[in-house]
Amino acid sequence: MSAASIRSVNRTLLLACTPFLGMLLWMFVSNVGIIMPEASFPKHEAVSLDPSVPAAKSLKDLGQAQAIAQGTGKSIKKQLTLYNKTNADMKNIATVASAQANRPYQIYDRRITRKLGTPAATIQSDKLQAQLFYLGTANFKSYALKVKLKDKDAMKLVLGNDKQGGAETTLAAVNRYHAAVGVNAGGFADSGGKRYPLSTTVVNGDYVGGFQPSIKDLFFVGVNGNNKLVGGKFSSKEQLDALGPKYGASFVPVLLQNGRKTAIPSKWQTSPKRAPRTVIASYKDDQLLFLVVDGYNEKGSSGATLAEMQILLQRYGALDGYNLDGGGSTSLVFNGRVINNPSDGNLRKLPTHFLFFK
Repeated sequence: MSAASIRSVNRTLLLACTPFLGMLLWMFVSNVGIIMPEASFPKHEAVSLDPSVPAAKSLKDLGQAQAIAQGTGKSIKKQLTLYNKTNADMKNIATVASAQANRPYQIYDRRITRKLGTPAATIQSDKLQAQLFYLGTANFKSYALKVKLKDKDAMKLVLGNDKQGGAETTLAAVNRYHAAVGVNAGGFADSGGKRYPLSTTVVNGDYVGGFQPSIKDLFFVGVNGNNKLVGGKFSSKEQLDALGPKYGASFVPVLLQNGRKTAIPSKWQTSPKRAPRTVIASYKDDQLLFLVVDGYNEKGSSGATLAEMQILLQRYGALDGYNLDGGGSTSLVFNGRVINNPSDGNLRKLPTHFLFFK
């Protein structure tokens, strides 16, 4: 490029820049400043460098946590107190409910006991309650034994010397088994110098000598596994099995059924007319009642008639009643002592005994 051309370009550039150079010169001479709006600059939060600030915040958070924990603890304690109170209330309710449920039985027991009089002696244990009464009968001396069975092992029937054909007194059986009470049980038949139970006899659920159908006036009476009195006439083993007998013996005749007198066969009204007697019966609450009557002999001149025993059973509120072996067999042992006066002068050796355990 020639020197003339270069000079021409320089002049052109100078002319183009002149307005800007003039403006800058004017701003410099006039001391004019440029102010930018505040929004043009980003804002930043100030950060404290004081170390006590985060510590204070931590303490505050800790205090809040403790307060929450204390509140939770108080809530748990309150709930626990409420739970314990509720349990206590429920136990009280259950106790009251149980007492109310037993109240009818207690009232019933007081009523039947009042008819018998004041107990002369009582045996009380977890297994049973046995009460002995001396009755104020006019024509003979008599006793009552009321038994409440509380345990499945509170009562049993035992064989004399624990063998078929064996015989021993009720007192001997009581002492041998360490029983609290003993009463004579079913009838017997002698054969070959041995004494055998009469007809169907059950010991611990087993039929001693097998089942024998009831003939004529014979009956079976005993208790089942629930300590309920079962009895009557049975034509088949299956019929008796249905009642679940655990212990029992046989004799004649039935005296009371469902609180009503049964017809006494004419033979047993006079053979003998009066005699020492032993009767077993039941109450509506499944308590057992034994009535025992003294007599001087078995000739029919002393003791009670079976009709009189029926009257006594009804008077004392029994439900079902059965005549057990009487005469010289009548035996009542209470707390190791013979209560009745045996007509033979001494207790007779028998093949079966009802025993009660405390």
